[in-house]
Amino acid sequence: MKLIIRLAALSTAAVLATSAGPASAPSRPSSDAPFWSQTPGPAEFVKAQDERMDRARQAIARMTSVKGPRTVANTLRPYDDAVIELQMAGSQSGLIEEVHPDSAMRATAEATSRKVSALQTELSLNRAIYDAVAALDVSKTDGATRYYVERILRDFKLAGVDRDEPTRAKITELRKQIVETGQDFGRNIRTDVRKVTVTSARELEGLPADFIARHKPAADGTITITTDYPDAYPVFEYATSPDLRRRLYIEFQNRAYPQNMAVLDTLIARRHRLALLLGFPSYAEYITADKMVGNAKNASEFIDKIVEVSKPIGARDYQTLLAAKQKQEPKATAVEQWESSYWSERVRKAEYDFDGQKVRPYFAYPKVKQGILDLTSTLFGVTFKPAKDVPVWDPSVECYELWDQGKLAGRFYLDMHPRANKYKHAAHFGVRVGVAGRQIPEAALVCNFPGGEAGDPGLMEHGDVETFLHEFGHLLHNLFAGRGEWAGLGGIRTERDFNEAPSQMLEEWAWDPAVLARFARHHETGEPVPADLVKQMKRAAEFGRGLGNLRQMVYARTSLSFYDRDPAQVDTDRITRELVKSYQPFAPMDGTHFQTAFGHLDGYSAVYYTYMWSLVIAKDMYSQFDRSNLLDPTAAARYRKTVLAPGGSKPAAKLVEEFLGRPFSFEAYRAWLNEAS
Repeated sequence: MKLIIRLAALSTAAVLATSAGPASAPSRPSSDAPFWSQTPGPAEFVKAQDERMDRARQAIARMTSVKGPRTVANTLRPYDDAVIELQMAGSQSGLIEEVHPDSAMRATAEATSRKVSALQTELSLNRAIYDAVAALDVSKTDGATRYYVERILRDFKLAGVDRDEPTRAKITELRKQIVETGQDFGRNIRTDVRKVTVTSARELEGLPADFIARHKPAADGTITITTDYPDAYPVFEYATSPDLRRRLYIEFQNRAYPQNMAVLDTLIARRHRLALLLGFPSYAEYITADKMVGNAKNASEFIDKIVEVSKPIGARDYQTLLAAKQKQEPKATAVEQWESSYWSERVRKAEYDFDGQKVRPYFAYPKVKQGILDLTSTLFGVTFKPAKDVPVWDPSVECYELWDQGKLAGRFYLDMHPRANKYKHAAHFGVRVGVAGRQIPEAALVCNFPGGEAGDPGLMEHGDVETFLHEFGHLLHNLFAGRGEWAGLGGIRTERDFNEAPSQMLEEWAWDPAVLARFARHHETGEPVPADLVKQMKRAAEFGRGLGNLRQMVYARTSLSFYDRDPAQVDTDRITRELVKSYQPFAPMDGTHFQTAFGHLDGYSAVYYTYMWSLVIAKDMYSQFDRSNLLDPTAAARYRKTVLAPGGSKPAAKLVEEFLGRPFSFEAYRAWLNEAS
């Protein structure tokens, strides 16, 4: 659950509006001011976003009222002005509805998101705007401008601009309903924090000392554990009590159940109707039409390919888990889903001499945070400075500035610890797209890591460190791509099945002993993490790679299968159970419904395959770095220039080819996978 760029990732055609608006739009506030300084409460937030929408309308009015020849200045420029305004209104609303601690503010942001979406839909179906852009002669402009116009025209057609008026009216209503249904789906996940209790600290045997210290008994002696990540994952991996692991796993897999069963069915049905109106046989075919993969058939074949190469390794992984379990329970005949993490940890400890709890003391959140800032500063030649006295939506949120060659070049927010009614996973949120000479980019990371409370060292799992690097990769991509001429090409505007590749590649630095020695220091002694321990951790991590890939393909095929057929054929429980049985050696777990908390079924819809597609590219791009010295900025500087900085100004395949010197291939991924065999 590692990427959200609300509304900014939609088609360019869907970020504008058609209404002429008032005679004169409100003046534009300072483009480089921290976004929350203008919107501290519901009334101010609504006013700021309404003014942005008014400025977007005014830009469109200027564009459509042009008499005479169409030029980049009188047509594409006002179009992009509107993109700027609606991107900010949509992205900021999308962030605040997920993170603000006040329910009234979240509701206000949700309502604003709906208004922005309605405005986007209105424009995307306006033939006059399409005709104006189509009339441009850009043959003598630069490549980025030509590509921008090409994308605009494509996206308008995908939006349905060439349909008749009754069909466009139906599309408008369906898009409105889809936004509302998606908000319901996400809200149900965000607010359903489940709990289990134990009657004694003895039932927490095996869990880290800092975990136990955070979970004090209540007056009646009971201890409560939630389904939030910092609670759930340590229990699944370390708790010796099978009953505790099983009970918490059931609750974890049933978040937002049963309410999201009907919501999901509605979301699937509405998207299918939309696809039919747009001339596609399924929503999966519609949503893959502008991706690198090209169509749903290719996506399906890619999933099959990953399953084929992963199954033999996954089968060996499973037999190793079963053998480990049988040493403790000789009559055991199977390993269940809810105990796979626990036995995986036991295998890594017994067969690889690695205990995950040994590295946790080296990963205190404050040091990890500073270490990642220092690492990426070294690699990419930039400076990060804490931004003091910047308004934020919660006291726990930190703000930083990105400085490049002595100039302020971006700003970002870190909202990194759990709290009530906050987004439950880990994600990058765009806040403001950068445009050269006009506005700096802003973004936010929203995570749920340990720490944040007085006296809590915030000891992280190594997987948390990977996640932090992953999300920071998205953030750097967004900030570095904020230097172009066009907002519609800025930020992370590449094809979605490439979007994860830069962040997945940055995870590799979490496995390098020299990199970790810079910041992974024992929170009590200050000693750096031993290189031998890191090497042990890397060897141990190779175990379970096959099972992990197969689990990802359960998610990918679930995503595709919900959207590649008539909704009458979609029984979400039946499909998920059949996929678990087909792809994994674990039996489906009765009474669980993981799809109800699978948030990507809204934002990513049919294209969860994109995570693995991006990983194939990430492994290939990583081959260009000197693995004996990952701190060498040489390759990083070339990577920033050729892959990150262009943003969406070229097709993703072209960006990768320019970095690699050839088209990307499957071989680096295959070699990585075979390390585990």
